[in-house]
Parts: sequence; C-alpha cells; structure tokens
Amino acid sequence: QSWTVVPDFTHHAHSASLSAVAVNNRYVVTGSRDETIQIYDMKKKIEHGALLQHNGTITCLEFYGTAHLLSGAEDGLICIWNTKRWECLKSIKAHKGHVTSLSIHPSGKLALSVGTDKTLRTWNLVEGRSAFIKNLKQNAHIIKWSPDGERYVTVITNKVDIYKLDTASITGTITTEKRISSLRFITNSILAIAGDDEIIRFYSCDSQKCLCEFKAHENRIKDIYSFEREGQHVIVTASSDGYIKMWNLDLNKIKNVPSLLCEVNTKARLTCLAVWLDQASEMKENSDKAATSSQANEDELSSILREKKVCWTDKSDKTVKKKRKITPEKQKLEAALQKKKKKRSSSA
Repeated sequence: QSWTVVPDFTHHAHSASLSAVAVNNRYVVTGSRDETIQIYDMKKKIEHGALLQHNGTITCLEFYGTAHLLSGAEDGLICIWNTKRWECLKSIKAHKGHVTSLSIHPSGKLALSVGTDKTLRTWNLVEGRSAFIKNLKQNAHIIKWSPDGERYVTVITNKVDIYKLDTASITGTITTEKRISSLRFITNSILAIAGDDEIIRFYSCDSQKCLCEFKAHENRIKDIYSFEREGQHVIVTASSDGYIKMWNLDLNKIKNVPSLLCEVNTKARLTCLAVWLDQASEMKENSDKAATSSQANEDELSSILREKKVCWTDKSDKTVKKKRKITPEKQKLEAALQKKKKKRSSSA
C-alpha cells in the first residue's frame, strides 16, 4: 500500500501565522497571532466562520467530542464553546499571564491548564470553575493527559514531568538536550517527543528511558501527530524545513526506527499540525480512543451541562452571547474596524 499527500482544501484565512489547530469528526479550527479562531467544515470543504472572543494570540485549542471546544490565549482566558451554535458558553479568567497549554481529561469533566504565571490549574468543567492550583518553579509550555486519563505530563523548556492522577505527584522526569516543541502519547505509557532539533525520540513513561530515536527532518520539528488505521500506527511530523512526513511505527518492535510512508514539501514554514480523520474511511485517532470509546461519558456530561447551564454562562460578560459565529463578510468588516482602531491608538 502506497501513501501520498496531496492538497485537498486550501484557504488563506488568517492575516498572521497560525499558532494552534484542532480537529473533531467534522470541523477543523485554527488559531492565529491575528487573535481570531477560524472554523472549517471538512465535510463540505468550506470556511464556516470565525470566533472573536480573545484578545491576543490564540495559544491552544482542543475539542471534546462533537459538542465542545476549549480555547486559550495570551489574554489569560479559557473559553468554552458550544460547537453546535458556535457560541461562547463561558469565558474563564484562567491565568494572570498567558495561557500556554490546556488538556481535557478523557471523561470531559476535568481540564488542566498551564500559563506564564507559573501555575498548573485544574478546572471542573461541569461547574466551570477552578478546582485546584499548583505552583510551579518555572513556566510550563505544554500539558497533556494520557489517553486513559491515569497520568498527565507537563513540559518546562527541555524537561518532561510525569504526574499520576490519583496522587497528583511527579512519578518521573525525562530530560532532553534541546527545548521540547511537541509531545504526543503514542500509547498510555509511550511518549513521542520532538525538540528544537531534527530528532524524534520515543520514551517509556514508566522507566523514563529512551526506547528509540531517529532523524526525521533537516530542521527543527514543530509538531507531531499520531493515529491508528487498520491496526497500523502512523506518526505524522511537521518541520520548519517545510516537510510533512508520515511514518509507520511498529509498537511490537518499538526499538526499530519507524519506516517512512510518504513525505511532501509544502514550501511553507510550518508551525502546527493536526490530522482530520474521515470517519467513513474507518480511521481512528489513537489518542481519542478513551474519550470516544464510551459514548455514555459524553451523554452524561451533556446532561449534567444541561442541568447546570447557569454555571456555563458567564453573566458578568454581557458580550459573550453576542459573539457567535460570524460570516466571512462580517469578519472582513470586523478586521477592517480593528485595523482602524489600532492605527488610531498607535498614532495617539
């Protein structure tokens, strides 16, 4: 079976570089330094509109199932979006500085976030409030749950701390030579780590030992993604060298270097990467197995949210409900107005 990568849908949506991207079974959303979140309907291959809730670069985006999206930005806010009507259900002042990363627990009831205020915060998503705050010695720039939700990891520069959920204590630390730019759970106990170099390394969360490493690109690697198709584990990598590469990983022979399936030169300086999987072709994301294996979890969460809808509506912010999905025409008008405002403020 031969693999090829070809452009399928291209759209110049942002006025600045992309900083975050997320996917669910229908939509792709992108965040940018232009302070907007753009939505694309991948079934119809069209632009669906934009979300204008944040001030500052959008730093992180993550879907939970088909109903909710969480966004974080340099304004310190985490916004919870309903993806049916694309309205902001709640806007939380999450960090005193920037929100640098967030991750939703597979159950959908908890989320973790880290920011430039040197804190790790746990969020009760059912009630839309802070549940726990942990002070860190330095600013963490990545946080991620394992697929089974039993552990989570934080990344501070070149160091990965592995936490156990039940004790919330560090069970191990992985240190690399260069700053870590991206991290992905391949299984519940195997991490793929990419740094500011050309090498991808697989580590065991249990022993913290490097299981395998290989040169994947000619320049620094910006992002890693992974999915499973018909029992085959596929790793996708994007680099500043402009290449997207797909690799076949044999989990039974983890010490062997993955084989290259295909590559494409995008001739662009890549910043982030996600893989949209068409459900019709029976492709399944390995990291979302735990989240989607139990539909009951999502149904239960939805019913709790319906009961406690008042908790998901921020009454203090009257503008929240007004800022729904906007059409590309309205978006252009909004962009023009924003430019005018910026010119006025800079000249003043």
